[in-house]
Amino acid sequence: MMNEVLRRVVKRLHFPIEVMLMCSRWYAAYPLSLRHIEEMMAERGVDVDHATIHRR
Repeated sequence: MMNEVLRRVVKRLHFPIEVMLMCSRWYAAYPLSLRHIEEMMAERGVDVDHATIHRR
């Protein structure tokens, strides 16, 4: 059952789950703004908007 729920969630994501998990971890672990995380992801070649991270 959990796999089915996870499949539905991942299917709706516009970014790989690894990218979203990394953004979530940084946001929770460090005193960073969403705009800082957006910049950090851009440095790694991932074009993601801070509003997208907010909706995770």
